[in-house]
Amino acid sequence: MDVAITARQGKITKALRDQAQEGMERIEKMLGRNARASITFSTQRHIHIVELQVQARAQKFAATGKADTAAAALREAIEHAEHQASRYRDRRIENKRLPKSEKVMTAPPVTRPKSRARQPEDLEVKPAGKVRASIAVHSFPVHSAIVEPHILKSGEAIALKPMTIEEAVKEAEFRDRDLLVFRNAGGELFVLHRRRDGQMELVEIP
Repeated sequence: MDVAITARQGKITKALRDQAQEGMERIEKMLGRNARASITFSTQRHIHIVELQVQARAQKFAATGKADTAAAALREAIEHAEHQASRYRDRRIENKRLPKSEKVMTAPPVTRPKSRARQPEDLEVKPAGKVRASIAVHSFPVHSAIVEPHILKSGEAIALKPMTIEEAVKEAEFRDRDLLVFRNAGGELFVLHRRRDGQMELVEIP
């Protein structure tokens, strides 16, 4: 995995580089070698901030870590990115296991030998035990099972403070949520959610 490490203030020690490399190797095992990552170190009011972005083949992850030390902030960002990569890998495995429409089990067609022209001797009475009987083959339609959804109430998907769309995307990634309801500075209400293909979709509520 290609990893770009930058620092906005200060220098990056060898220990931090080794820690970042170990974390990226764990993420590489889940996403593959084609993934790319960028790590940015910065400080604000004696708080170390690490911004981690990972670009997989069809998905982009963003994780942020904040702590009193750069090592702790880096550890938090890597753990968050590992969790997102694990969920992405599980979704890909689950999608591969889903059967395609053409693979749905149906009753196989019954092949019958071509009937030959009836000869006069076929009309004769056959001895017991050798009488041929026609069998009707019925195929029953496959009904998909209906699963009742389990509804859970949660207030973690609602952002209390106004934010922009970019801030909402980062907030959803930071909370590790596939759904986030928020308002912008003008009071307009939006719903941000992740589709099955992994893309984020924005819905404006009139």
